[in-house]
Amino acid sequence: MFKGIFIEKDDGGYHVKLATIDEAQLPAGDVKVRVSHSTLNYKDALAITGKGPIVRKFPMVPGIDLAGTVEQSSDPDFKPGDQVVLNGWGVGEGHWGGLAQLARLEGKWLIPLNPAFTPAQAMAIGTAGYTAMLAIIALEKNGVTPDKGEVLVTGANGGVGSFSIALLATLGYRVVASTGRIDESDYLKQLGAAEIIDRATLSEPGRPLTRERWAGAIDSVGSHTLANICASTRYWGTVAACGLAQGMEFPASVAPFILRGVTLAGIDSVMRPRQDRIDAWARLATDLNPAALALISHQIGLSEVIETAHRLMDGQVRGRVVVDTQR
Repeated sequence: MFKGIFIEKDDGGYHVKLATIDEAQLPAGDVKVRVSHSTLNYKDALAITGKGPIVRKFPMVPGIDLAGTVEQSSDPDFKPGDQVVLNGWGVGEGHWGGLAQLARLEGKWLIPLNPAFTPAQAMAIGTAGYTAMLAIIALEKNGVTPDKGEVLVTGANGGVGSFSIALLATLGYRVVASTGRIDESDYLKQLGAAEIIDRATLSEPGRPLTRERWAGAIDSVGSHTLANICASTRYWGTVAACGLAQGMEFPASVAPFILRGVTLAGIDSVMRPRQDRIDAWARLATDLNPAALALISHQIGLSEVIETAHRLMDGQVRGRVVVDTQR
C-alpha cells in the first residue's frame, strides 16, 4: 500500500482525494520507482481542480514530474538502486504519474538523475526548468546571443519564466520580464531581470508589425501576447513558444516571418527524445546557479497538494512547488 493523489470520475462527478492505494492497482510498466519527490505544475493543477481536460482516463494519479529510486526493473538500462527522473511522456494524463509514493513506468520514459542534483533539487527544476533550458537551446541554435539584444520572458512569475530569467541572466543576456504581478518585481530582479514590464502591454490585440525590440523571447502565454511578441521581434530574431496561459489561439499575421525573417520555435517538452533530455539536464547542471533553486521553489507534502493546486489556479503561487511524497 502507498499514498497518492487519486482522481476519479463517475456519475456523481469529479472526485480528488489523498488516498491509500493498493500496489496491485499500478498500471503496467517495466520499471517500478519509489518516488521521493514530485512537483505541482500548472498542468497538474488543471487535472486536480478539473478546470482543464488533462486527464484522459480514470482513475488517475496526476503528476507530470517525478524523481526517485528504481525498485524493480526489466529494462536493461536501469537496475534497482538507480536514481531516475521523469518529465512528461503523458504521465499524469494517460498513465499514473508522480504525485504518489510509488510509480510503475516505461523505462524509455526515464533518464538517470544528473549527479549534480539531489532528487529534491531535480524536482525544484522539474519540467519548468527543463523546458526553459530547451527554449534557451533553441534561441542559441538560431543565433540569439547576448550581444544581439534584449530577450523577453513572459509569464515571468511562473516556473518556466522564473528559470528562463535565471538561466538567461547567468548566460549574460539582458532579460526583460513580463508579468501581471508587478508587486513581484523584486523577486524577478533577484533572479536577474534587468527590466519589468506589465503583461497588459502585450496581451491586447495588436498590429501585424510594430517597432523592433526583442532579439529573442521565451513565451509561455500564447494568444495575443505571442502575436505581439512576434510583431516586435527584431530582424532574424527567434521566439520560443512553450505555453498557452492566455490561450491556444495565435491571432497573428505572417508579416514578422516573411518581412523580418523571425523564427517561431515550438518547444515540446513532453515527447522529447531521451538524448535531448539528457543534454538539457547537463546544461542545467552547468548553467543554473544552485542559489536560484531556493529563491524559485518551496516544498510541500502530499497532504497539501490539493489545496495548493487551487491556489495555483487562482494565481497565488509563485515559482516552483516541490512535493515531498513522504510528507
